[in-house]
Order: sequence, then structure tokens, then C-alpha cells
Amino acid sequence: MNQIIDAPFHAGEHQAQRLAGVPTPQAPAIRPFMPDQHRDFFALLPYVLIAARDGTGWPVPTMLAGLPGFISSPDPTTLRVAMTADPHDPVRAMLTPGAGFGLLGIELATRRRNRANGHVAAADDRALTLAIEQSFGNCPQYINPRDATWHEAINPTPPEHFAGLDDQARDLIRRADTFFIASGSESGLDISHRGGPLGFVRIEGESLVIPDYRGNRFFNTLGNLLLDSRAALLFVDFARGDTLVVRGRVEIDWSGGQALPNAQRQWRLTVESGWRRRDVLPLRWTARAA
Repeated sequence: MNQIIDAPFHAGEHQAQRLAGVPTPQAPAIRPFMPDQHRDFFALLPYVLIAARDGTGWPVPTMLAGLPGFISSPDPTTLRVAMTADPHDPVRAMLTPGAGFGLLGIELATRRRNRANGHVAAADDRALTLAIEQSFGNCPQYINPRDATWHEAINPTPPEHFAGLDDQARDLIRRADTFFIASGSESGLDISHRGGPLGFVRIEGESLVIPDYRGNRFFNTLGNLLLDSRAALLFVDFARGDTLVVRGRVEIDWSGGQALPNAQRQWRLTVESGWRRRDVLPLRWTARAA
């Protein structure tokens, strides 16, 4: 089994690296399998983020949750996710055999995260089997630590759809220090974490302006957005268990980070639509004191 993938970056990621003025990382630790520490990590998690594509090609994120152990890894290229009943999660219907996915395992309490992508090997109402094609870790930068506690069983309700940004969406986004972004290209899907100080996402009319900080130089997200500007952002109300998804197209300002503290550039998502789901997560998170 090869230890790393020889040419892991697609054309958009190479272009983003050039625009950012950084060299392509040499021998990045992107593997075609999960090392044992990644497999063990996923098995400890009570939640995971996953992205799929809808029928029109838009990337769509969701959070799946369960008691620790609901994710297992029978071998280095397979993850199995036990699925709780939730007929109203729009992403569930997209996770059909053969469909691509992007996956993010993140433990906010320890600021640890691992990413993976691949395709769905099998799916039914009880379990999701994921075939891993790329696996890699990320550093703990910009993760705001939170402790998660199991709350209660949930009674999922249908999404509440809206066009543009309504007042409730604006309120949650203004209070956010964390969100997750789903993006994609012909090479596949990705879901990644973004964090910063409270209120780091600025709202300007129907647009969100987001600082882009120094990272691992992979530029998975921005590379995808150079090839396909469609993105979906998932915000979590950590105190209530609500989720909010906003979708739109992204424009990247490669020299626009000067006005934002510690940012190297910024990007703008013009919101076209979205939905919220109330009390949908069986977890609650408490932020740690600074």
C-alpha cells in the first residue's frame, strides 16, 4: 500500500497555490488509506461533518451524530456510519452508492481534525459505508475549543427554507466563531472547518465576507472554488442544537486581507438560498473560557 499519493492536487489547487504565492507542498501526507490513528479517532467521535452533491451539482453539508462508536473502520479504506432516523435531512438522499463525499472528523474539545473523501460504497436506512480515497490530517489552528455533551433523542422536523438572509440567519452568523464549508470540483468534494474570533464573518447586505488565514497551503477549498464557485456553509447553534445552511457563489479577493486582522486574503459568498433545522442535533457544546 502506497504511503502517500504522488500527485494529490488538482488544477484549481495548483492555481490557488500560485495566486497565494506559495510553493506546492512537497510530499504532503495525503494517503489513499487511513492510518490507524485516524481510524481510532473517527471511532471516538460523537459527530462528523459530511458533504454530498444534490441533483443540480451543488455541494451540500450536514452533521451526523451518534454515541461514540457510531463510526467504525473495519479496514484502512472503509468507514461505516450507523445512521439514526432522520427523513428530513436533505443530504441523506444524496448519499447513494457511487456518490462522492467529503468528510471532516473534528473534535472541538481537543482541536483535532482529520479529513477524508471518496465515494459511498453502500447505504441504507441503518448504515452508510464510505470508501476512502484520500485521507489527511489538519493542524489545530483556528479551532475554538468546546466540550460536547449528549443531550437527548431528537424528533427531526423538515428544513425551514428561505431566500437570501433572514433575521434569524443573520443573528446566528453574527454570533459565530465557527462554520463548515462544502465545496467541490470535478475531482471530488471537500468539507472543511473555518474558525476565528467571535463575529469574524462579516455580513454586507446579502453577502458574507470571510477572512482567509494562513493554513496548510493545500488550498483544497479555494482551489475547488476557482473551478466551481458554488459553496454551502453550515453554521451550528452550539447551545441549542440548531443548524443553518446558506448557499451561494464565491468570489475570492487574493489581495484583500489587509483590512482584516491576521488575514492573508478574503472571500465573499453571495447568499442565494438556505435552510435551518431546529433542535436537530442530540448534542450541546459549551465553549471553554479563554
